[in-house]
Amino acid sequence: MLTPRRAKYRKQFRNKRRGLALRGNSISFGTIGLKSQGVGWVSARQIEAARRAMTHYTKRGGRIWIRIFPDKPVTKKPAETRMGSGKGDVDHYVAVVKPGAILFEMGSVEEKIAREAMRLAAHKLPVKTKIISR
Repeated sequence: MLTPRRAKYRKQFRNKRRGLALRGNSISFGTIGLKSQGVGWVSARQIEAARRAMTHYTKRGGRIWIRIFPDKPVTKKPAETRMGSGKGDVDHYVAVVKPGAILFEMGSVEEKIAREAMRLAAHKLPVKTKIISR
């Protein structure tokens, strides 16, 4: 699973999730991509599930590029804990996704196979997506 090696600060604010993706909004590596149409947090587990779905469908053929990285820590307090006594411990990491961001790219594989692999991967993600080609 993807996690940052080091972080300057252990815990982060949630921040506002608005606006369009200014960077990472065009296909750079492959020929077909999965583009986000909504705002949300994509967890490291969801990225891995989507990657596995694509790899499984293509029978390890072609190339896959993951264009997002979960670098935002999400904290969680233990169950049945009283309010107060500070912020909880880091539970998992998420990638902040904005509309227009390219999530995955594929290359060196037939377009029909790539489209179906992307469709399967899209079902694993919490944001609405669109399959685009170069």
